[in-house]
Amino acid sequence: MARNRRLILSSPSEVWSLLADGRRYGEWVTGTQRVLTVDPHWPDVGARLRVRVGAGPVTLDDTVVVRICEPGRRLELEARAAPFGAARVAMRLIPWDEHTLFVIDWHPLRGPGTRMHGLPVDYVVAIRNGMMLTKLARIAVREHHGPGREPVPPTR
Repeated sequence: MARNRRLILSSPSEVWSLLADGRRYGEWVTGTQRVLTVDPHWPDVGARLRVRVGAGPVTLDDTVVVRICEPGRRLELEARAAPFGAARVAMRLIPWDEHTLFVIDWHPLRGPGTRMHGLPVDYVVAIRNGMMLTKLARIAVREHHGPGREPVPPTR
């Protein structure tokens, strides 16, 4: 399992607003080239996104299904990418003063990824997820605090 954490200098409700808008998934999820379709009831349990993922000309269409949704606190997705199988992506938003401690856990559920699971794969996924959290944090801060007005973390 790959686990990443990041303090995002925006409130949990501000960060949740990005997660709850399926059309914006490709803005912060590394490797997503574009969102193809979004169920109108995203992010309710069972809602789906169809996305195109890849690098350069090598792409495939992926389906993302919401498995658990606790609005403002927790979102768990199953990302399916045939023929590679599926992975669980669990995200938690923890209030941290007026900011958000964002925790993401990833692990394969089925397919070849379960056999390749381990330190090398987890390391690559952790790098990817770290990039993803950086993008999510930048978007949240930019949209909720304005350009060039990043909040200063509290000093205590």
